[in-house]
Amino acid sequence: MNRLKGAMTALITPFRNGKIDEAKYAQLIQRQIDQGIDVVVPVGTTGESATLSHDEHKRCIEIAIEVCKGSETKVMAGAGSNSTAEAIELATFAQRAGAHAILSVAPYYNKPTQEGLYQHYKAIAQAVEIPILLYNVPSRTGVDITPQTVFRLFREFPHIYGIKEATGSIERTVELLAKEPELYVISGDDAINYPIIANGGMGAISVSANLLPDRISMLIHAGLAGQFDTAKAINDQLFDLNKVLFIESNPIPIKAAMYIAGLLETLEYRLPLTPPSRDHMAKIEEVVQKYEVRL
Repeated sequence: MNRLKGAMTALITPFRNGKIDEAKYAQLIQRQIDQGIDVVVPVGTTGESATLSHDEHKRCIEIAIEVCKGSETKVMAGAGSNSTAEAIELATFAQRAGAHAILSVAPYYNKPTQEGLYQHYKAIAQAVEIPILLYNVPSRTGVDITPQTVFRLFREFPHIYGIKEATGSIERTVELLAKEPELYVISGDDAINYPIIANGGMGAISVSANLLPDRISMLIHAGLAGQFDTAKAINDQLFDLNKVLFIESNPIPIKAAMYIAGLLETLEYRLPLTPPSRDHMAKIEEVVQKYEVRL
């Protein structure tokens, strides 16, 4: 089993006139490949998956696989849902399409119990054979995958190999790896990418990498190589960017930053997401100008 790790990008989904801009999407993915990203992650939170139709969701996965074919960059397809049946449908599609792994967010809105979470992921694990990365982001889903549930799933299903941790808690990472050193913990919070790697994490699924894939790649690769001074220095340099990219709900700021940098010709979101306020747009522009963005 190829347990994906390293520098990973939570891809945005570009729109033009209300539809997915497929040509731009492919171009942005190629840029990720060219700047050293190990894994692209289409249709996660950053990809506005909650407002995509199932056909759009699947098409994004297909485009990522098509662009990455023949390169060393892998595809971890977002395949989560608050409905177990829908999550299984997306996961099985991703496997058939040729994704290397899936990222499966905790079911949102309906707030299942820990037993419900276990049964949800058990059903997905029984439906596919490719590696599964759990995705814990309680601020977005309203439910926390507790360490006990993570351990239960990790021990029972070999292809549930790790978790994207977006609780913002370093203590959670320490707890997970103290009890299960072989578990892959992947950072889901750019501000603490370095601390998570230094505590034994195996990579990051980064929002900031949409704008600066070269810097995120250098940070993660240095950290995994034990070059902690280098990794920390890059993480510190990116602090202002990582902070401003969450001045409003993700992916509002990152799309605005990419638009300001010239990576997007149009700044479009799916309702209920809207462009940043005038004040926040000015702040994002001020911060983006501090960094050299390779187009």
